[in-house]
Amino acid sequence: MVNPTKFEDVAAERARITRVCHEHGWSDPLWLETTADDPGTGQAREAVAAGVDLVCPLGGDGTVRAVAAALIDTDIPLGLLPGGTGNLLARNLELPVDSIEDALALALTGRDDLIDVGLIHVVAPGDTQDVEKDYYFLVMAGMGFDATVMADAPETLKAQFGWPAYVVAGMKHLGSDRFKVRVSIDDERPQERRVRTVVVGNVGRLQGGVELLPDAEVDDGQLDVVLLSPKGIIGWTSVFAHILTHRRRGNPRIEHHRVRRLSLQLFEPQEVQLDGDPIGPGTALRFAVKPACLRVRIA
Repeated sequence: MVNPTKFEDVAAERARITRVCHEHGWSDPLWLETTADDPGTGQAREAVAAGVDLVCPLGGDGTVRAVAAALIDTDIPLGLLPGGTGNLLARNLELPVDSIEDALALALTGRDDLIDVGLIHVVAPGDTQDVEKDYYFLVMAGMGFDATVMADAPETLKAQFGWPAYVVAGMKHLGSDRFKVRVSIDDERPQERRVRTVVVGNVGRLQGGVELLPDAEVDDGQLDVVLLSPKGIIGWTSVFAHILTHRRRGNPRIEHHRVRRLSLQLFEPQEVQLDGDPIGPGTALRFAVKPACLRVRIA
């Protein structure tokens, strides 16, 4: 499953993938390209129907998420190839992210393991009435500051500089206001918070080894949550310092939780992102975890 927008010479990538498959005793791969209308789920279903033994998305974390949606609760493993800006699922599973050849070789020869998948139900404002939709996510889902930054990072800048493009976009929004959200964790009573961003993760590590959710495990049957509520640029400086130095406590603007279910009710729409892909504004989000439902090829 290839996202052709990520590569200048798609034919050369296909030749490289085919060569590595032959080197490891595999036949020519079934090559399917994603489109703007179908970022990978339909192509993955086509591959499953064709009886493939392994599905390898070649794109960013958004492509991986779309492809994985067709593999949940099947016996067909997902092989991860680094083709995006973050490649965060691969990084958290300690898979190769600097070489497509190395990643494909591991996918062709590695072993399978089961990981959890996050589910999110999003209520979004429509022209005449709210629109509700369900999604899967494998890495992290967020609302507020982080989603706004991802929506504001130009594709051309990401292609040229990689993840530092998000830093550039983030600087523009450091001074934005906090917003009110009603938070319901599992069976606990709802509580109101004023935050800048909420991130819900199936894994915890960002680029550069930054542990945003230090307790997150991809196979623990739980989701990890962080609420960040800094005031202004000085507040962000303190929050970033705590995260970068791996300090768990001592900053009242950082709040961690481990959950099986989470509901967020917003008092005004906020941008939402799934595995780095902005999906537009939401007014209510419900999260749950689907344990051990996706087979992934690992070392």
